[in-house]
Amino acid sequence: MIGEPELDGEQGWEGERAGPHGAGHEEAERARGARPPWVWVLLTAAAVSVLWAVGLYAFGDRLAAPPLSYRATTNLCEDFRAEALGRIAGDLHRNRKVNQESGHPAVDGAVCLLQSGQEVSTLVVRAHVDLHKKTDPEAEFDVPALGEGIGGAAPDSEPVPGLGERAFVTREAHGAASMLKVLDGGAVFTVRASGFVNNDGVPAADPAVLRKALIDDTRRLMADLKERKR
Repeated sequence: MIGEPELDGEQGWEGERAGPHGAGHEEAERARGARPPWVWVLLTAAAVSVLWAVGLYAFGDRLAAPPLSYRATTNLCEDFRAEALGRIAGDLHRNRKVNQESGHPAVDGAVCLLQSGQEVSTLVVRAHVDLHKKTDPEAEFDVPALGEGIGGAAPDSEPVPGLGERAFVTREAHGAASMLKVLDGGAVFTVRASGFVNNDGVPAADPAVLRKALIDDTRRLMADLKERKR
């Protein structure tokens, strides 16, 4: 009489054995050699971790804090003289100034707002300095500010050679405002000047004159905030 097959813990069902070289033996060998799916998951995760570590090591210089070449300002409106811009619309320091500084473990920031008039201004200037103490700002330097180009044509930008590590001037489409942005020594300098446009659509300040004044005053500010080596 044929009995029920007996369960063999090593080679499967007793009734399916086909000898040491039969099909049952081969399937048992494959079963013993196969790894559970979670083992492959762990091995894949380990490999990815190794590659990630290698990537961090290879690009560590980009992730590391940049060597700062500038000092934090305690009063940007005092350090930012804006003499060249003042020759366009009058002394920008004679009227009310808005000054603000902030200290943070990652970034020291400072903002100064100047205007040519007390009630009505022909020129408004905003200077902004950020000292990045944790990560290099180079990767984000070319990211446009939110809102640029909204409601009209995208602004025109051109590089400024010989100023910091990288610099460019952006001029808005209608020509009434220009912005200079400079990256150097872990710091980002941004100076924006905006004026009025007359009824004929002509800006109060010649764009070429405004561009040169932005560069001259920002260069002077960078020299004044330059960290002196002891």
